[in-house]
Amino acid sequence: MSDDDGRSSGEGDAARRDDAPAADLRDLPAFSDGRNHSLPGEPEWPVREVAVEYDPGWFVGGYDRVEQPDGSEKNYYWAELPPATVVIAVADDRVLFVEQYRPTVRNTQLELPAGIVERGESYTAAGARELAEETGFAPSSTSLLQEVWCSTGVLRHRRGYVFAEGLDPVDVDHDSNEFLVPRTVPVDEALSVAREPPTNDATLEGLLLAEHEGVL
Repeated sequence: MSDDDGRSSGEGDAARRDDAPAADLRDLPAFSDGRNHSLPGEPEWPVREVAVEYDPGWFVGGYDRVEQPDGSEKNYYWAELPPATVVIAVADDRVLFVEQYRPTVRNTQLELPAGIVERGESYTAAGARELAEETGFAPSSTSLLQEVWCSTGVLRHRRGYVFAEGLDPVDVDHDSNEFLVPRTVPVDEALSVAREPPTNDATLEGLLLAEHEGVL
């Protein structure tokens, strides 16, 4: 992935990080995918050091050395990923899923359509784009149900849940590394199907949010 000047998102940033004050990386320019290297605002627990140890280009891994309430210090490791969108798309009383193999957990999962939010995109715009790319359906209406922080014990990663309806067929445009098959499930069976192992957290959360909001 490249920034506006054509530089890949991982090039050059590492050198600037080395020159940055140890306690703060927030002045560095954001990656093209929207990662900001550090969180906004002042932390309640003082941060004594910030270190980036791994940067393959699409996420950053490192740690904050934090002073705890008892005065002791500890390294809290984190991985920072760009925001993601998850889409709950409904048409004709059926929920649209995609079935795909996940090498990370070595399982095939039935999931809600999802993907990375590109720089400058909203969750709803990204959701509409991902839905069209993965399933071949474009929504006429989208709404953001909820934004959440994910796996906060280790990740700096935000996720937005988007409800989509009014689906019209369009050409499918999978990414080169996407191997998935669209599926539909009746609305009244969607939660039961999503709970069948191997269970996907984003899918289950998205359906529960939609049900709570009264749109499922």
